[in-house]
Amino acid sequence: MRKLLIVEDDIAFAKILEGFLKKKDFSVSLVTTVKDAGIAIQKQHFDILLLDYRLPDGTGLDLLEGIRTHNLNSSLVVMMTSFHDVRIVVKAMKMGASDYITKPVNPDELLMILNHLSEKPDKEARPAKGGKKEEGYIAGTSSKSAALQDFIKLVAPTDMSVIIQGESGTGKEYVARAIHKASRRASKPFVPIDCGVLSKELAAGELFGYIKGAFTGALIDKKGQFETASGGTLFLDEIGNLGYEVQIKLLRAIQEQVIQPVGSDQLIPVDLRLIVATNENLMESVNAGEFREDLYHRLNEFKISVPPLRERGGDLDLFISHFISEANRDLSRSVVRVTPEAMQILKEYHWPGNLRELRNTIRRMVLLSPGEEAGCDSLPEEMHYSMHRAANLTSGQSDLKALQELREKEQIEKVLMQSRGNKSKAARLLNIDRKTLYNKMEKYGIN
Repeated sequence: MRKLLIVEDDIAFAKILEGFLKKKDFSVSLVTTVKDAGIAIQKQHFDILLLDYRLPDGTGLDLLEGIRTHNLNSSLVVMMTSFHDVRIVVKAMKMGASDYITKPVNPDELLMILNHLSEKPDKEARPAKGGKKEEGYIAGTSSKSAALQDFIKLVAPTDMSVIIQGESGTGKEYVARAIHKASRRASKPFVPIDCGVLSKELAAGELFGYIKGAFTGALIDKKGQFETASGGTLFLDEIGNLGYEVQIKLLRAIQEQVIQPVGSDQLIPVDLRLIVATNENLMESVNAGEFREDLYHRLNEFKISVPPLRERGGDLDLFISHFISEANRDLSRSVVRVTPEAMQILKEYHWPGNLRELRNTIRRMVLLSPGEEAGCDSLPEEMHYSMHRAANLTSGQSDLKALQELREKEQIEKVLMQSRGNKSKAARLLNIDRKTLYNKMEKYGIN
């Protein structure tokens, strides 16, 4: 039975989720605060954490940061949020969340996400096949996709280190896999590591290995991922998150092709290709003193920029078609097409979460569409809100009331975030009484 922890301060809502998920063969525990969640995951292992964003003593991101920093738990995390700002979701995914769902939660959609994570325990939502039949990778046919493929073909046969740069959700790992599969190392291991979820204390041991007794908790000798990947390719995602001391050891490993496990005097030779990825500008990190300049130049033998989805408009139809086919297969649906109205929204939306967000959106649409057609009613609420907001902003002052309400809603959300969900404090900061705040929250759908 899969063990799940719900972190949600709305007790009535949490109880509803608990009852539903217990009927679906989950073992469910409930907590209402960041503090209690931290205590719970230190006491026992949970397969999945269902985590609300806004909590009485902090946010879901605070808990994610604690999990990452202290390596508290290896659980998969699903973030729940009622905010219409995908930037929160993108940040959560970068910090280690596996998936997300927006409120009000649709039970079938939630079950789909949880079952999918149970079947494929990988934090990265996998863009699937498309264009060329490269496993797990959509090549695309737009001019920018063609240029990307040209770079992959150019650098793949070499042993050059590669920096893959791009926004979160653009498929950087799949570019790395495509490079590996087209290289002379294709028959050897491809080992991906997410540096964003490695704690500073344990990163060196994960990368280079350690011997028994090297530190508290080192009960056996462990082989590092450098050694595991020897002969093949090591992919370091979110390379900018590595601590300065680990960067020094990484530079030495690259230059000398040897590693030294933590606590050992032994030097182990390794032969691998290194590909790294980042959604940040590493040169800015170098200038800020957060990333070693010598390591940056050693890694930057070749750089590939992965274009965001909004710049690959010619590929959108291909991506949507394939994600529909994938979702039909996984969810036992038979959606054939998207209505013209819904397709118009999909094409006009700016996709801050890129391919990951598109895939999740299509899966939701397919799940909520029992027939052959998926319409606007199956689109996530935040997309309707985003398009409504864009329409209002581009219409100038023609709808003053709508603009005023939009700004009021954004201000309330901002203050609620600042007050960490404390409604009494938020009401004082907004200079309104608590009842008025509740009425406005209900009006604007703020939970």
